[in-house]
Amino acid sequence: MRASISAKERLFVTLRYLATGTSLADLEYRFRMGKSTLSVIIREVCSLIWSELYPKYMKMPCINDWLEIANKFEVSANFPHCVGAVDGKHIRVIKPNKSGSMFLNYKHYFSIVLMAVADSDYNFIYISVGAYGKDCDSGVFKDTAFWHNMINNTLNLPGPTSLPNTNIALPYVFVGDEAFALHQNLLRPYNSQMLDAEKSVFNYRLTRARRYVECTFGILANKWRIFHRPLNVSLDLAVDVVKACCLLQNFIHKEEGVKGVQESLSGCELEEFLPFDSTEMVPTTANEIRDKYKEYFNSEYGSVPWQNNYC
Repeated sequence: MRASISAKERLFVTLRYLATGTSLADLEYRFRMGKSTLSVIIREVCSLIWSELYPKYMKMPCINDWLEIANKFEVSANFPHCVGAVDGKHIRVIKPNKSGSMFLNYKHYFSIVLMAVADSDYNFIYISVGAYGKDCDSGVFKDTAFWHNMINNTLNLPGPTSLPNTNIALPYVFVGDEAFALHQNLLRPYNSQMLDAEKSVFNYRLTRARRYVECTFGILANKWRIFHRPLNVSLDLAVDVVKACCLLQNFIHKEEGVKGVQESLSGCELEEFLPFDSTEMVPTTANEIRDKYKEYFNSEYGSVPWQNNYC
């Protein structure tokens, strides 16, 4: 019998497929392997990449990890207590058989949804892949384990602490766009049709933090050219491909770093994150929390010099 295909060759073929977006027919001629063999190799390697690297490169953060993420968001985006940006991305696919219009999205092409939470280093904190393209971001997010853990207070988030230079104790939050529902730990912009100057400032400051998940998606699509065309594979394999690419992006960033990203702040003192002895009540509703952030961003302590130029 001929020698088996080595693990090195299997990994090389899979990375070539993901990074270039080339077809199986092209890989067949380049590597002299049959299409069916290539299909099996890519499926197995993508699955193994996820199972082997997930525990280290996309594990759920602990309290100290959340504090470090929040510290970096405060430095890079001027948004204190932010622990992640949430958004969904449509991954283009060839229409699955007998699926009707389930995968047809509002952009008029067929897709599955990649729902993700990203940090300010362009890493994926959490992903959920495979929802129907017709579904809205808010509905997809509410079906994820991440949302259920958030509303059940099982995400290991730090408790409410005071904002810098104030006695206003507020919870740590994620930021999203208008498609998401407002929650105590999830902020969205104010309605664009009912804006005053202070609300416009809040929307601008929130957008500066939210852009990191958009940039994370952009890096994903540019690094892995498989996303430059519709995925012409089964839905199961499409999900495995997306998960593997997201995890490999985390692997590259954490092992090699990202050019232009702020240096690690792990050496900074953490006194400002400790509970603040305050007589002011912690806001209990999502609207009150958002209003408190709005007041802080418009205050002497929380404003930045250029914010009124973009509102």
